[in-house]
Amino acid sequence: MSKLILLAALIATTAGCGSLRTQAGREFLPPPPPGKQWELAWQDEFSGARLDESKWNRLGDWKRRDGYWIQNDAYLDGKGNLVLRTRKDGSRFTCGAVNTREKFEHAFGYYVTRCKLPKEPGHWPAFWLMCDGVNMVGNDGRDGTEIDIIEVPWRDGRLTSNLHWDGYGKDHKSAGNKFARAGVMEGWHTFGLLWLPDQYVFYVDGKETWRTSAGGVSQVPEFVKITEEIGTWGGEIQKASLPDLFLVDYVRVYDAKPKAGD
Repeated sequence: MSKLILLAALIATTAGCGSLRTQAGREFLPPPPPGKQWELAWQDEFSGARLDESKWNRLGDWKRRDGYWIQNDAYLDGKGNLVLRTRKDGSRFTCGAVNTREKFEHAFGYYVTRCKLPKEPGHWPAFWLMCDGVNMVGNDGRDGTEIDIIEVPWRDGRLTSNLHWDGYGKDHKSAGNKFARAGVMEGWHTFGLLWLPDQYVFYVDGKETWRTSAGGVSQVPEFVKITEEIGTWGGEIQKASLPDLFLVDYVRVYDAKPKAGD
């Protein structure tokens, strides 16, 4: 049974509950706000042979940090996964990135992805939210916050989630959480964000890792980004055995809707 058919058959069972049945077992959903139930608002299961460009923009071709974002480094493997590849192309290093800008922009809800992390140093995968309002100064992050749900620049089980607001210049502000999860570099893992009007709650494999209201909490729609980055924060790319792959099984976004009959 394909992921799409399985998901469609199971969404009806999510009303008001904290999880849904999948092939991998029980997928975590946080408790919805009182009087609400989770409703799937948007998703991509990455089925088929080609990336759905009605949902995603492939980024590139241009310089990004110490490497380049190249469109050909973001593709589907035909096995139900998005692949973001990091590789050496002549004298330069390249990697893949996608976003949903102007195709899906949303505020609040539960955002989750299931991924298999890359192994080599010198680059890092990220699942994050972004909007133009991040560059506005004076209303804290309420007019837009860069929400880094997960970044993995290390290869030793350490992870980090971060928030950035009020631009990237002299007024820039940020907050973050660095933590470790044993075994996260092996196999598949989920990374989630519960975005409420008054706080953010971050999860790895259904376990809460950080709860914060830093920046006042973004109140505006933001688009999804799944990216690779090449830079020394991730180590020395010259020591990497390339290509290296970041695999994404799915991205799902849930809305908290009033319960039927309420």
